[in-house]
Amino acid sequence: MRETPEELKELQALLDASLSRSTSHLRSIINTERTLTAEQVTQILTGMCTLALSTVTAKGEPRISGVDGHFLHGKWHFGTARNAAKARHLAARPAVSAAHMRGEDLGVFTHGTVEILNPQDGEPAADWPDLLAYLKGFYGDDAFDWDIDLVYYRLHPHWMTVYAPDIAKLTAASQS
Repeated sequence: MRETPEELKELQALLDASLSRSTSHLRSIINTERTLTAEQVTQILTGMCTLALSTVTAKGEPRISGVDGHFLHGKWHFGTARNAAKARHLAARPAVSAAHMRGEDLGVFTHGTVEILNPQDGEPAADWPDLLAYLKGFYGDDAFDWDIDLVYYRLHPHWMTVYAPDIAKLTAASQS
């Protein structure tokens, strides 16, 4: 777990507010008995978690693709090739939706906007060196030309819910 107490507090506030603002239909599926706390979320979402990421074209058409998601400091981080269609979409329209699902055991649904962490022209985010060190440790130093090939994003969520019908099953699986 890489989150500070303040980041956990912010994530918990987001989870609580998102669920309280949800429709009655969603709350009939995701409720206090079938969700996770911020601390539980950060204990389960470790390493690489495949995300289904939705962007929008210039014509307003939705596009979905898969990305390697890393849940760090209470937010999703992901990358793509600088010349990918999703990179063009995100540069023009930074609003996204992301979902991470593990069968019927876990669903993490997030809506928000992205921040570019390592722009090709301009200053990187202040924490980019730490994130880059994490990514190189995960994928390997020479997996990519990290400065040229890839663009990385942080998803700043304005809504996030977690569906987990059997918390004990998830926590047991994350400890094994």
